[in-house]
Amino acid sequence: MSETREIAQRRSRARHLAVQAVYQWQLADTDTADLLAQFHEEDGMDRADGEYFDALVRQCLADPATIKSQFDAFLDRPEVQLDPVERAILMVATLELRDRIEVPWRVVLDEAVSLARRFGADDSHRFINAVLDRAAAELRKTERGR
Repeated sequence: MSETREIAQRRSRARHLAVQAVYQWQLADTDTADLLAQFHEEDGMDRADGEYFDALVRQCLADPATIKSQFDAFLDRPEVQLDPVERAILMVATLELRDRIEVPWRVVLDEAVSLARRFGADDSHRFINAVLDRAAAELRKTERGR
């Protein structure tokens, strides 16, 4: 396996776990340090980019209101009415669109849609794709303009 492919797979696993961690935080309001420690003990963390996972979770939980406000304008309903799975996916993906410029916007969208297909309701992947496509147009204007 090429090194680039391995890095991509480890980051994909980190996103998967980050969405689960943000979801758990929403439901249980777990302390960030405790949440990170718990997830680092889980099976599968050895296949993830642990540093990337930590950064995503820490940044999402450090200022969730700001992240939510960045995708709120693109929702078709109030943010408080979102399913916790959809909200977790949108938080992680919006953070990546905003702060992880080294990750192509299409990768962020593809990964988020994949997570929505796996964990979300029947058509949540379409909703996630639509919201993030509009968010990417705003947050990645330069990259999307190419």
